[in-house]
Amino acid sequence: MQTFKQYSSHVFLSMLFVLTVFVAGCGNDDTITPPEGDNNATVSTTPAVLSTAPFQDDSNVSLNTNITAFFNKELDASTVNTTTFTLKNSATAVDGNVSYANKAMIFTPTADLSSGSHTATITTGVTDSEGNALATDYIWTFTTGSTSDSTAPTVVSTNPDTNDTNVTRNASVSALFNETLDPSTVTTTTFTLKNGTTAVTGAVSYESNTMIFNPTADLLANTKYDANITTGVKDLAGNALAANKTWSFTTGATTVSSLAPVNLGTAGSFVILAKTAITTTGTTAITGDIGVSPSALSDMTGFNETLVGTYATSDLVTGKIYAANMTPPTPTKMTTAVSDMQLAYTDAAGRTLPDFTELYAGDVSGKTLAPGLYKWGTNLSINTDVTISGSATDVWIFQIAQDLIVANGVKVTLAGGALAKNIFWQVAGGTGVSLGTTSEFKGVILAQKGIVVNTGATVKGRLLAQTAVTLNANAVTQP
Repeated sequence: MQTFKQYSSHVFLSMLFVLTVFVAGCGNDDTITPPEGDNNATVSTTPAVLSTAPFQDDSNVSLNTNITAFFNKELDASTVNTTTFTLKNSATAVDGNVSYANKAMIFTPTADLSSGSHTATITTGVTDSEGNALATDYIWTFTTGSTSDSTAPTVVSTNPDTNDTNVTRNASVSALFNETLDPSTVTTTTFTLKNGTTAVTGAVSYESNTMIFNPTADLLANTKYDANITTGVKDLAGNALAANKTWSFTTGATTVSSLAPVNLGTAGSFVILAKTAITTTGTTAITGDIGVSPSALSDMTGFNETLVGTYATSDLVTGKIYAANMTPPTPTKMTTAVSDMQLAYTDAAGRTLPDFTELYAGDVSGKTLAPGLYKWGTNLSINTDVTISGSATDVWIFQIAQDLIVANGVKVTLAGGALAKNIFWQVAGGTGVSLGTTSEFKGVILAQKGIVVNTGATVKGRLLAQTAVTLNANAVTQP
């Protein structure tokens, strides 16, 4: 079994992530950035590697592993071959076969790997289904150990959970695994859904260690369904699931409402925006503009900034720094942005008819969260990894009456194409938000109070606080 980790991210490399959700590989990302402030802009991309297994600089990798690269979009399968995906042990080419499944290129060695350093290369000969080529060769290295992997993969959690009731009829069904699977084993044969003896028609996909069954049509109301994942599912070392994973749930009468994203207005031009202060210690890497208002530039500490007329710059910020006391028109710009931030908070807090109320009693640790409006009258705790699963057009709004507390080392993982820009955490608590050390967080935080990002934590999203934002050696990147 390969340890449950998030793998190297090509997308985040271009955003100066030093230590991020994924360990960075080599290459550049050609993602086209949406216009400033446009939270709903369509993002167009060339093919890009999202993650790899093994990941960049991984060590003690099992000798019997396959090598896999996961992409952001479907590829032209005819361009996936032993010419465009190669593996070397030092300077010696490794024999193997190359295949394609679930937006992943898979290199299967003919024999077990030798111990030592290996270099995998995917060339620009790879194109997507529209003929767009990978921008640059993607190269990463890892080191094998001296043993093989013989441990079966296991299911960490499911969504819906076993015996859940009142499940929304248009929800997808998913299972999160403890390690990376062989994408070619994730099919409509190995993941099925039935109503009694009647099979449900749907599509099966795989992202971020999660198998996802998306029914073609809404499920029947008030009906029991049985989900089954078979032992045909294998990890990258070829180890099969030890036994079929079967669980049941019962639908309710409703479908998830179609949520509109929260309108951030001009606050969407900032990756970090606060009213009283933004402070940082340690080596921080921020991608996007940051600003404070009505506070002054002196309330932004740790950036060693240089004033350039209407804004300032810093080696820690790939973007501009704004404060209320800078040369006009910056004061007006900042007043408007903060006003828009408050309006966005009010919008998120004012959404009615939640799809989920007091779900899991305010502790979503280890769960998979479907799109929808969530409401808690308590703190929201995330103590173990959580998955947010849905499509690129789905929206999540989490209304939290008290504080949002993310434990040390916890990862918020996106699956099914879900986008960080469509995830909104509205936090009303008197303390605010605490992201634990080395945690990996996704989404737009709208906090009535402060946001504390502890040592080594990373954020793919926006930090919008009505008091202060405190950083410590973090990577914060706009979605």
